[in-house]
Amino acid sequence: MFNKDALANLTEIINLEAIQQLPKATEHFVSDLHGEYDAFDHILRNGSGSIREKVEILFTGVLTKEEQTELCFVIYYPEELLQEQAWTPADWRLKMAQLVKVARFTSSKYTRSKVRKALPSSFAYILEELLYQYDADFNKEAYYRAIFDKIIELEAAPLFCQELAYLIQRFVVDHLHVLGDIYDRGPAPDKIVDRLMTLPSLDIQLGNHDILWIGSFCGSLPCLANTIRIAARYGNLALLQDGYGIDLSKALAFSQKYYKENEGFYPQKTVDPLSSQQKKAAMLLQQAFAIIQFKVEAAVIQRRPAFAMAERCLLHRLSQDRQQIQLDQTYPLINGCFQLVDPDDPYRLTAEEHEVLQDLLSQFQRSPRLAAHMRFLVEHGTLYQRFNDNLLYHGCLPCQENGDFLAFTFQQQPLAGKALMDFFQQCLQESFVQPEKQTDLATDMIWYLWCGEGSSLFGKKAMKTFERYFIADRNTHTEQKNAYYSLRENEDFCCRVLAAFGLPPTGHIINGHTPVKVRKGETPIKANGRLLVIDGGLSRSYQSVTGIAGYTLLSNSFGMTLAAHQPFTDRQQAIQQRRDIVTQKKIVVRQTERTTVGQTDIGKRLQQESRVLFEELKNHPIP
Repeated sequence: MFNKDALANLTEIINLEAIQQLPKATEHFVSDLHGEYDAFDHILRNGSGSIREKVEILFTGVLTKEEQTELCFVIYYPEELLQEQAWTPADWRLKMAQLVKVARFTSSKYTRSKVRKALPSSFAYILEELLYQYDADFNKEAYYRAIFDKIIELEAAPLFCQELAYLIQRFVVDHLHVLGDIYDRGPAPDKIVDRLMTLPSLDIQLGNHDILWIGSFCGSLPCLANTIRIAARYGNLALLQDGYGIDLSKALAFSQKYYKENEGFYPQKTVDPLSSQQKKAAMLLQQAFAIIQFKVEAAVIQRRPAFAMAERCLLHRLSQDRQQIQLDQTYPLINGCFQLVDPDDPYRLTAEEHEVLQDLLSQFQRSPRLAAHMRFLVEHGTLYQRFNDNLLYHGCLPCQENGDFLAFTFQQQPLAGKALMDFFQQCLQESFVQPEKQTDLATDMIWYLWCGEGSSLFGKKAMKTFERYFIADRNTHTEQKNAYYSLRENEDFCCRVLAAFGLPPTGHIINGHTPVKVRKGETPIKANGRLLVIDGGLSRSYQSVTGIAGYTLLSNSFGMTLAAHQPFTDRQQAIQQRRDIVTQKKIVVRQTERTTVGQTDIGKRLQQESRVLFEELKNHPIP
């Protein structure tokens, strides 16, 4: 007979072994959200089409297509669709029965313990009874009907159905991967982060636009100047003011004092309409912070020769009359706004520029909501992630033309590939815990991640912000991509990358960062399916180029599926028109046998726990 400890170990071993036989739970991959909260929220609610698939499986031949769509939208948006329904008790009973059926189906791959933990406390006991209906006959039919009738009688049916809908959303997707670029361009990245903070299981691979905001909070002046400039460029000053409580009055007064009408600096590709006053404010502010940016970037470049970016210091190349610039040749300038650039000391901040910049930095670091969001990103965000034999990162792995990883020397140490990414991650963590430091290597390295040649988030030779603003010749605007972006079409190269991160050649590399130009025939599936790009243009400012509104990826026990999305206007229109946004799906990997939990990273941990318990069990003698 087993003693108490041995019996506990025996029970847990049985439990751990049983869990490994369950089907692998669904992973959901999204990327390049760029502040498009409504579209992102809809994709989360519908599980990139997973809920519709479940409804079709359960109700084809029972409900019409229109009735299936109606049920789907009740699941997506229960708070809007249920509160004002004038349904009869029979209608409510039918809807509850349908939702219970979907919830039971979507929860079937999880242990009872996991399901129990996900149940809302308000209806936990009732939901557990309804979800675990073992009777093959109708022994409990009256029991279940009594539950529904009492819920209706107590006028709790809308709330009960709402909790069921949220439970279904929770069960359909077990884990979310966000492959970067939550911020910039769109109007509501703050709402996206708020939403992410409510999810039970996720990881984030930071993007170049995310790193810019983190760097601003950490004290990087060039990151801060870029952040303000880009917010003005895309007409998103309301995010700073209303979203994070940043008072721009000093910065606006400064820009109005020194800058004037300039067509080249009006907001570009705004997704929401702006008043003429808002456009003018953004135009003036963008000029001011473009010049401030070039000055503070030069300070970093000068104190960090290892960055090898001296050629990006351009203000000293301006002609005396500010009408030309000498690069590889002499170019005439357009949109000039160099009135605060001292010919004798072009990179010196004026006293007012310094004051404005320090005021904004202080506000960024004192904003409670911004601090909470940046802390969340740093705590949950990494530059790469290994998950179930897949390698996730936002941008690229800097390479030479021959496929070797490109080495960069920092602190007298050459770094390439995984080691380079690990170093960047270490710098990010160091800078975040010491935001009072503005000129240390760790903080400067965050800015380097934004625009340095060796950055895995940038992936280009140089960022041509100055040229795009001030030189008409488009040949000067070209930003040469790293060789990675051509090499990633090659399966052997992708397998070498996977191996460098300790992953098998059967895994996949999953990237965002570069919009897939479907309109021009580009495909998100590279290297015979070994690499997948899931930035298809969720940002509305990209959609005229990409032709679609983004890709997402689903990985479940049956394989991997890409979902292509049609443009999403707003939440209210989607609800009114019952308009879903998944247009088509493409199977990337189809499993001949379902993947089990035991074949995942979680399964490996469970196997280790089981081995430890088994060893303890062997050491407990049986009386």
